[in-house]
Amino acid sequence: MQASPNVPPMSAAQYAHDERPQRVVNDFSIQVATVNGSGSQTANIVLMRSIFQMGVPVSGKNLFPSNIAGLPTWFTIRASCEGYIGRKKEIDFCVAMNPETAQEDVMKLEPGAAVVYDAPLRLNELRHDLHFYPVPFDQLVGPVCPEPKLRKLVRNMIYDGVVAHLLGIDLEETRKALYKQFGERKRKAAEMNWGAVVAGRDYAAAHLEKTDPFAIEPMDRTAGKLIIEGNTAAALGCLFAGVTVLTWYPITPSSSLAEALIHYLGRYRHDGETGKATYAVVQAEDELASIGMAVGAGWAGARSMTCTSGPGISLMSEFIGLAYYAEIPVVIIDVQRVGPSTGLPTRTMQGDILSNALVSHGDTMHPVLFPSSPEECFTMAQAAFDLAEQFQTPVFVNMDLDLGMNNWMSDALPYPETPLQRGKVLTAADLERLGGFARYKDVDGDGVPYRTLPGTRHPKAAYFTRGTGHNEFAVYSEREDDWIQNMDRLARKLETVRGRLPAPDTQLAGGAKIGLVSAGTSRYAMEESRDQLSREYGVDASWLRLKAFPFPVELAGFIDRHDRVYVIDQNRDAQLLLLMRMNMSAERIAKLRSVRYYGGLPLDARTVTDSIVSQEGL
Repeated sequence: MQASPNVPPMSAAQYAHDERPQRVVNDFSIQVATVNGSGSQTANIVLMRSIFQMGVPVSGKNLFPSNIAGLPTWFTIRASCEGYIGRKKEIDFCVAMNPETAQEDVMKLEPGAAVVYDAPLRLNELRHDLHFYPVPFDQLVGPVCPEPKLRKLVRNMIYDGVVAHLLGIDLEETRKALYKQFGERKRKAAEMNWGAVVAGRDYAAAHLEKTDPFAIEPMDRTAGKLIIEGNTAAALGCLFAGVTVLTWYPITPSSSLAEALIHYLGRYRHDGETGKATYAVVQAEDELASIGMAVGAGWAGARSMTCTSGPGISLMSEFIGLAYYAEIPVVIIDVQRVGPSTGLPTRTMQGDILSNALVSHGDTMHPVLFPSSPEECFTMAQAAFDLAEQFQTPVFVNMDLDLGMNNWMSDALPYPETPLQRGKVLTAADLERLGGFARYKDVDGDGVPYRTLPGTRHPKAAYFTRGTGHNEFAVYSEREDDWIQNMDRLARKLETVRGRLPAPDTQLAGGAKIGLVSAGTSRYAMEESRDQLSREYGVDASWLRLKAFPFPVELAGFIDRHDRVYVIDQNRDAQLLLLMRMNMSAERIAKLRSVRYYGGLPLDARTVTDSIVSQEGL
């Protein structure tokens, strides 16, 4: 091993004692580098939850390969006394457990970072400006785990004990987090893993002298909050929305959403008298079949959905166009990943913004919701079903892998207070009173027609559901005026939808010349970047977070009050910006600037700040 040529020629002891920096409390990031399939996920979640239980805001980002086992995986925990939960670009405290990446992981660290590592790797020979803590993991795991086959899983818990000692994490909180993770059914496994934690703590206390500045101290900023993945929260939202049909085909990163929903349906959706399921779940042969079934169920009156990712949306496009033109409600939750093609299945991206807004051929445009937190995954999943039925159209919920599969600190999920909104559905009594209806006629001037459900017992209830040209009575037509009238009504319906979508979040800075606009999880980098611009450059900035498309009227007003507006995208082609340009005047378009990141990692604030600083010439 060779030391970095850029490292100052001082020993670790000199750096630790002569250049000791001030303490850094509750404001740093931890990266754990391991091998996929080694059982490290449990140890990482226990470590993160231990910090959370001490009242410190945290977030966890899992970077894992798209294979079963053997490739490198990283888990990043951010502790932030300020409450920032976006990814931090810099790594402050590294746990290097993977021999294949250990040298590279260490060489990427900024001076002053701390490194816990497996002693045989001798990482301390690489650099002299870091705080190194060698630990003989193989020696420590033997006494606590007699079974050799289990040792590779249990040894990861040793670093939980080591890190707890070095950072000052209350070991009782670690114990509670560990037993919570294993549950009562795995108490024997929990006890063995707890032994590994204690062994790591005891070794660190006896053999490691702390020289780094990082520490965890109790706070009170997590009371009433929980840690949850966005996919789990979205599944709960679908359950509370009254979903009765789920059709899906497994695809990363949406599969865990379907799996969570299946679990909740199985637990809570059975007839009280017969015990029979009151729902249907179909794992289809492919995405095309899954959306076809979901559209059919929506036509039949079910609250139906599918969940997928970008490649699945590509296959679903023709059926989505059918649902748009035949006006059939269906909810599509897209947990976005890196594309095109197979892309990077386990990396995050917001690359389906344009495709979901416009998917299918011809003149189509769909409502799209942009949740940014588990709480919004929960509430927007519910809203999507109401919107789909009220406006008889496909509705997209655009999540991303970062939100769907990572651990987020969240407020408690709010219990729904409003009844389900099923829209303009005519009953037999309605038809008897009216004498009949025209399926595609705009009676109320809002572009939304009335519908009946199959099985409605009235001779006037039937109509043809057509994906081909039709008039307002659902009669086949290729007449120019019928087609134009129908397309104009669909556009009018979308304008009605605009007024029923979630309003944006806005924070205005008085006199600010620049504004920031984002959607989804980009909000966290945007909010923190705004603080960095103010603190480091004296630049005030306003921000607006979009929650839905079609865009709200507030967006135009936000652009009007600023000289320049930076639109933040997690994709190469600035898709959010392009969609805004499609819907803005030339004067407003001239004010728009682009901030883009498309490397597959969750967006961090420093990347946003650096881009704005460069474009502003600061």
